[in-house]
Amino acid sequence: MSSTDRRTFLASSATAMLAATSEASAETASAEKIKVGQIGTKHAHASGKMATFRRFPDLFEVVGVVEADDSQRKRVENSKTYAGLNWMTQQQLLDVPELQAVAVETDIDSLLPVAEHCIAAGKHIHLDKPAGTSLPQFKRICEAADAQDLVIQMGYMFRSNAAFRFLFHAVRSGWLGDVFLLHCEMSKKVNDATRVQLSRYKGGSLFELGCHLIDAVVTVLGPPTKVNAFNRNTRPDHDKLMDNCLAVFEYPTATATVRSSVSEVEGFRRRQFHVCGTKGTISIQPLEPYRLQLTLEKDTAEYKRGTHEIELPASTGRYDGDFQHLARVIRGQQAPEYDTAHDLAVQKAVLEASEMA
Repeated sequence: MSSTDRRTFLASSATAMLAATSEASAETASAEKIKVGQIGTKHAHASGKMATFRRFPDLFEVVGVVEADDSQRKRVENSKTYAGLNWMTQQQLLDVPELQAVAVETDIDSLLPVAEHCIAAGKHIHLDKPAGTSLPQFKRICEAADAQDLVIQMGYMFRSNAAFRFLFHAVRSGWLGDVFLLHCEMSKKVNDATRVQLSRYKGGSLFELGCHLIDAVVTVLGPPTKVNAFNRNTRPDHDKLMDNCLAVFEYPTATATVRSSVSEVEGFRRRQFHVCGTKGTISIQPLEPYRLQLTLEKDTAEYKRGTHEIELPASTGRYDGDFQHLARVIRGQQAPEYDTAHDLAVQKAVLEASEMA
């Protein structure tokens, strides 16, 4: 994404941030519901996405769910999240009259093949992260979506996070001056079964977890000129999982460091995102529930010099803002906040940081 495109995005983010999320329901309560479905239930965020669809019955009508793995379907079909829904094949779902959007929530290896089928069928998609392992295939899908004016909304979970939206607004407004340093971490500790699953991907923790941060890094600084990966395995006698990962993103006048581990005790508590500029700094820690500090060298129109603990609206749900925005985009009430050029730049950076380019 060019600096101009990034400024345009940041400006639109700021405008959206200033509007209360509750106004979406007021604007659309009388509109016809958007028919949606979900393909796959194996992704780590799958149940959260379906729960969000069902949390907004004024916006969405869930017409069906697809799960090709019978044993997986039996595990989830009677859960609170999926109870009472129609189960069908992928083709049956795509053939539902007036179906407009599909949440693609398969395991990572199936994300892009399923996404390609949905775009070919003329459906908007919410595609969970990361965007598979093939950049050429993802590029082909993005080009097909653009040609049909279809939306690909990526499942990076900080795009609607109030702290990150404040950060993007601050950068766009010039409060921090020229950003020269960015540091972020996102970690947790997983069990042995999850380690086996993640070890299928060379990038390990950075590929599966750190990609959320990389999306925000590219939003703030744009595509990096170079990515340097330092990924390590802390238990080589046990498995091959890269569970202690570091990537350094190079820019002409800035650097960004992204760390991610799946071996850190209480890793959620230490998740953080720090941006330093020539006029100020923003620190978000933890990321959920978010806490943000703003430090300014000089007064701005909005804040005085010094350090401020910023009061932000409490989150109603991790994915609420994303799906409310998706509804407005489908209804033609708002333009997409992120375009495919940004998503491709993020995926390229994710694969480079994961040594999977």
